[in-house]
Amino acid sequence: QTPQVSPQYPQYPQTPQVQPPPPLPYQYTSSEPNQPAYHSCEVTAGQRVPCGGPDISAVACEAIGCCFDGQQCYFGKAVTVQCTKDAQFIVVVAKDATLPNIDLESILLLGQGFGCTYIDSNSEFAIYQFPVTACGSIVMEEAGDIIYKNRITSTFEIGTSATGVITRDSQYDLLFQCRYSGTSVETSVVEVLPLDNPPLPVSALGPITVQLRLANGQCSTKGCNEVDAAYTSYYTDADYPVTKVLRDPVYVEVQLLEKTDPSLVLTLGRCWTTTSPDPHSLPQWDILIDGCPYKDDRYLSAVVPVDYSSPLLEFPSHYSRFIFKMFTFVDPNSLEPLREQVYIHCSTSVCAAAPGSNCGPSCQRQKRDVEAVNQETSGPKLVASVGPVVMVAPEQ
Repeated sequence: QTPQVSPQYPQYPQTPQVQPPPPLPYQYTSSEPNQPAYHSCEVTAGQRVPCGGPDISAVACEAIGCCFDGQQCYFGKAVTVQCTKDAQFIVVVAKDATLPNIDLESILLLGQGFGCTYIDSNSEFAIYQFPVTACGSIVMEEAGDIIYKNRITSTFEIGTSATGVITRDSQYDLLFQCRYSGTSVETSVVEVLPLDNPPLPVSALGPITVQLRLANGQCSTKGCNEVDAAYTSYYTDADYPVTKVLRDPVYVEVQLLEKTDPSLVLTLGRCWTTTSPDPHSLPQWDILIDGCPYKDDRYLSAVVPVDYSSPLLEFPSHYSRFIFKMFTFVDPNSLEPLREQVYIHCSTSVCAAAPGSNCGPSCQRQKRDVEAVNQETSGPKLVASVGPVVMVAPEQ
């Protein structure tokens, strides 16, 4: 078992840095010694991890990147790196440092083995302390200074299908180092930053008789229904590419255009995503199959019933809506998140409702019943598309 060691917190100013999970491909740039980009002091008293010595002042506490409530200095909801004069790394990782929250059990250093796992933890934080020469650290000499470098990464869960691999977990990647020069110590971090996205087409729309668009309405009153509010406004062409954080809900609507027959019903077949405007390109990830949530996705999408009593919709049967959770595709060989844009496509058809018939698919029906419904539809199946939607790190 790993012995429980009480961290010896440094008593001098540091330059702590924090890095959210990086999109790939990436480039390395040195970060400036400022306050962490993601930082919150809203930590409940029972979960606080002490930072600095018992008599540390508010100024000294903030200088090492921690929080001070007037009496106590403690680590905030971030990832804080500190170097001690006795050649130790101290790394405190908060679960809330990423969105979605990072799994504290998934964190890895460059090297594994004795002393390279967290020495203490609670439900909100994991505390690492190890010699700067241990756990796979790389040693360098530069202009007479001795530099020790290490790296934190995290594992993540993936979903696979015959046509694509995705993840909805945050990937964490943080490079950090201690620089020793005579009697001085400096902590710094190299951040993994995304490359600029190349110019992309605003959207790839299907046939003009069917329109696929993304809703962006938000609740403005207490107690309002978030789903109902979402479909009160929509992204315009100028808003693309739309940016989302992993697991953010994506509100999708498909509408039949230029038809005034109230007996017509727009039905969805397969809805899926790709990384390019071409609906036939690979990789792909299914969202709906035969108008129902793709059952092999851990985060099931949801079909949203259209409110037939809504005064905003002249022909409610001309609309279909669903929600899915934002994800990013994963390279099937390296298992690295691709962080590429996502385009959404839906195969649609039009059904002429007759007495006693039901055009819309029932996700509880038997397969033979769904096939019978499909036979009631008329006309060719049209594919509507929209995008790109880009996965981004949380706003700082």
